[in-house]
Amino acid sequence: MKKLKRHHETQNDDGTTDNPFEALTEELLFAILDFLDAEPSAKKSFSLVSKWFYTVEARHRRVLRPLRAEHLPALAARYRSVSEVDLSLCPRVGDGALEVVAGAYAVTLRRLDLSLSRRFTGSGLLSLGAGCGGLVELNLSNATELRDGGAAAVAQAGNLRKLWLARCRLVTDMGIGCIAVGCRKLRLICLKWCVGIGDLGVDLVAIKCKDLTSLDLSYVPVSFSLNLLLLDYLWVAKFGNVEEVTRSVEPAHVRGNWRISVFGCWGIGGDKKLVVQDGLASTLLNCSYEVQLITEKCLPSIFKLQHLEDLVLEGCYGIDDTGLDVNLLKQGCKTLKKLDISGCQNISHNGLSKLTSISGGLEKLVLADGSHVTLALADGLNQLSMLQSIVLDGCVASTEGLRAIGNLRISLGELSLSKCLGVTDEALSFLVSKHKDLRKLDITCCRKLTGSSIASIANSCTGLTSLKMESCTLVPQEAFVLIGQKCPYLEELDLTDNEIDDEGLMSISSCSRLSSLKIGICLNITDRGLAYVGMCCSNLKELDLYRSTGVTDLGISAIARGCPGLEMINTSYCTSITDRGLISLSKCSNLKTLEIRGCFLVTSIGLAVIAMNCRQISRLDIKKCYSVDDSGMIPLAHFSQNLRQINLSYSSVTDVGLLSLASISCLQSFTVLHVQGLVPGGLAAALLACGGLTKVKLHISFRSLLPELLIRHVEARGCVFEWRDKEFQAELDPKCWKLQLEDVMQ
Repeated sequence: MKKLKRHHETQNDDGTTDNPFEALTEELLFAILDFLDAEPSAKKSFSLVSKWFYTVEARHRRVLRPLRAEHLPALAARYRSVSEVDLSLCPRVGDGALEVVAGAYAVTLRRLDLSLSRRFTGSGLLSLGAGCGGLVELNLSNATELRDGGAAAVAQAGNLRKLWLARCRLVTDMGIGCIAVGCRKLRLICLKWCVGIGDLGVDLVAIKCKDLTSLDLSYVPVSFSLNLLLLDYLWVAKFGNVEEVTRSVEPAHVRGNWRISVFGCWGIGGDKKLVVQDGLASTLLNCSYEVQLITEKCLPSIFKLQHLEDLVLEGCYGIDDTGLDVNLLKQGCKTLKKLDISGCQNISHNGLSKLTSISGGLEKLVLADGSHVTLALADGLNQLSMLQSIVLDGCVASTEGLRAIGNLRISLGELSLSKCLGVTDEALSFLVSKHKDLRKLDITCCRKLTGSSIASIANSCTGLTSLKMESCTLVPQEAFVLIGQKCPYLEELDLTDNEIDDEGLMSISSCSRLSSLKIGICLNITDRGLAYVGMCCSNLKELDLYRSTGVTDLGISAIARGCPGLEMINTSYCTSITDRGLISLSKCSNLKTLEIRGCFLVTSIGLAVIAMNCRQISRLDIKKCYSVDDSGMIPLAHFSQNLRQINLSYSSVTDVGLLSLASISCLQSFTVLHVQGLVPGGLAAALLACGGLTKVKLHISFRSLLPELLIRHVEARGCVFEWRDKEFQAELDPKCWKLQLEDVMQ
């Protein structure tokens, strides 16, 4: 490349060059670059051809996705035409970084993603809102420190069309009210887990943002009176005069009166008795809570929205039948196409009937973890003539209810019954015989189903493109042959934890469009079955063989030969796989995710070959690969510059290997548990050297061995530590492991 570059840029006496590429117009080069958008490394190589190409590539780039916020000034100086900035890979984005973005792209910026970033305040957001008049999409999800002042700054972006505020738990009705008044052109707003927002805030959004097409209120807290007797253990950490009380479900801040989060619902007030010892608090509360939060009171304003197409009310427990006034609901919302009331267990078939009466054009209905699927509930769906998709995951279903869904005068394209209790052969067979146009079917963990159901599915729904049937353990081996014979258009197939054998795989291999195949915990398959898949399923992108212990290097080799576009493979606990299998996989240059956990015959030799040939690897799990040591880390550090996540637990890696990974600028997460060769000093050096870390999992024994200042410094850079008190675990025989799993599920 360097020789080519020097040759191309030789200047003549008159100042011109002999570079033949100079004759290509910018328009033509832009067209070439459009084809390279999916390959960042290819665009980088393109820019190195000549100064002209370097300049053109900078003008062409529209999307910026830096790994570090401190790189923004240099990037902004080179790339002047960017319209989308994605900072989700930058754990720490200060106000200065946002000011750089606002200054460089005041005219061109259209989209900004801060969904996993922290440290910015209302001041930085104000520079964006006031300076970038063309900003139409802003993602602030997980900005847990964002307050009403920051929300008021967002309100300055008056042209916003889409805004995500998921888990912005400190924003209240006041902040969201500012946004509603200032951003009246909003088409989409996500308030999922915004636990400080109640009826007033939602009401303001619905009244002021009349053009909304999508509204997500998932787990916005409910309204109820709670007499609470709570005896629990809470972690208490002091931040000035603020105490943060964290349960296993959701965090909550404490100021003055106690504020306790219970299943995402906030309570204020009450007596308290607190005993603190070594950071662990035992709390006894016996009090009454009055919570003013989202209820059906805000629904009238929502249903007056004339353009609303997507409404998500998942987990809004405060909405019940009594608050659903059918006459009031009929005022508008005729455009609704998707309604999600998952987990709204206080809405019965009566309430559902009221909700669905407002829009005969509803296309997707999500009722997961809600009311029982009965005849009455199904009858309430008769008025939905345009319904194409029903999700009933986690519901209790009666045979009469499922048969009634089968009799609906509609043509379903998608049906999900995942973990749905009560699904029988009789009910499912009748249902699929009536909805023969199904394209997607999910019967995961419907453990009563047998081969009769599979035969009905295969014979009735020949156009299926997606079938998920994990843990349907009563289905016999011969039933899987029917799937391959009758459903040739399958693109996604999940047969995890089933009795499928090589004959079944041979039949399924005729589904040449398969891009995702999950056959983990399938103890009857061998290399012979995988060979059929490799020969016929050349479009395969994802293959899961987790704990399918009959697979060896021969099967992996067949997959590698026949599926060159493979992007993800999981061979965890396939204990017969060796370096030969990895050497075969190295032919799959597009491989991005490799999980070989528990493949104890794999060594650093095989890993080195993967590193040299699969340079797109971004996720690597080598937990319990006991023979992988530092000699495997060195090639990774040199060749795998796209690596973002790695699990080194139980391996033979030492300080030297871990420290070598610091040269990977993309590295964001590593897990190191029970690594005998790791000492505190080496771990500390690695933590300092890996500047882009966002999450680190370590054994709790290191907590007291690392300097407190070091931990605080790494956390200040945006990294979260997860301390695990986990004992060393020996590996079980796979059949013994599966028997234990079945005992747990029964």
